Amino acid sequence: MNLLSVVPETVELETIGCPLCEGAQSNHVLTGLDRLHDLPGLFSVVECTSCGLKRTSPRPNAATIGFYYPDDYGPYKGTIVADAAAKPTDLKARFVSLAKHFFDTKAAALPNMPEKGRMLEIGCASGSFLHTMSQKGWQVEGIEFSDAAANSARAIGYHVDTGAVETIEKPHASFDLIVGWMVIEHLHDPISSLRKMAKWIKPGGKLSISVPNAGSIEFKVFEERWYALQLPTHLFHYDVKTITQILDNSGWQVIKIHHHRTVANLIASVGYLLRDKGFSGIGKILVDFPERGGRLGALLLYPIAYAMAMLGQTGRMTVWAERKQS
Repeated sequence: MNLLSVVPETVELETIGCPLCEGAQSNHVLTGLDRLHDLPGLFSVVECTSCGLKRTSPRPNAATIGFYYPDDYGPYKGTIVADAAAKPTDLKARFVSLAKHFFDTKAAALPNMPEKGRMLEIGCASGSFLHTMSQKGWQVEGIEFSDAAANSARAIGYHVDTGAVETIEKPHASFDLIVGWMVIEHLHDPISSLRKMAKWIKPGGKLSISVPNAGSIEFKVFEERWYALQLPTHLFHYDVKTITQILDNSGWQVIKIHHHRTVANLIASVGYLLRDKGFSGIGKILVDFPERGGRLGALLLYPIAYAMAMLGQTGRMTVWAERKQS
């Protein structure tokens, strides 16, 4: 037996039914492994035969999944604020702001808000988005699973609760805006978590979340090599239909869905394919593109990404929602 296929003794697996429709039947979709850190274990993705929601099953339980979130986990490192005192009006910041305006990927798209208020970020990692929004005049706080990443955000002055969102409590009607960038797919109990968020939001407040789109052609083509699959930390694999249904069942009404104008997933997925075929050098370069591809590469590929986004095929999406009226 390949030792890399064996889950460590410290990791406990659990099997659950579909949380969306409570269906008991599912079809096997694929089997994959941890490609981000090459940690041991093989994991399957199944699809509910009733509603179509895809989930990782069996999966590490909430108490032991931290094994697959090492301190060098990409989102932790990539959201460190290098210089909290840097002025947002310097030449570089102005250039970046201008580029983002004309080449908006929609990765962190926010609905129009009448005024700045209180924002909560779910999965705030090391605090870069908290810092960005604080610089714009928002009162911000976060929730983060990793204590090491949360400490990085606390070190620059932001209030961050450590733990899974399922275990955190907040006062009702506390926030004008709740955001979560590539985090809902990590939640063990997304429906109860989103119901909590619906209680935390003020009347008229908004939710903005991004998730990988398992309904895209990227997923169909690359399957277990799809960069955004990220087993086993991605516990659910949403498409437009199932993320809309999850939100609907959790007390939210979808306002709009933006498909991201980026082909980063696609390039990294090709990298996984090439690496598996023995082309490790070029494969690694392409796999690293989402984190190290740089703004120039993203700008050059923007026309392709824009066209694919219009077709809903870029593999990532940002969803805006508001709390349903009771």
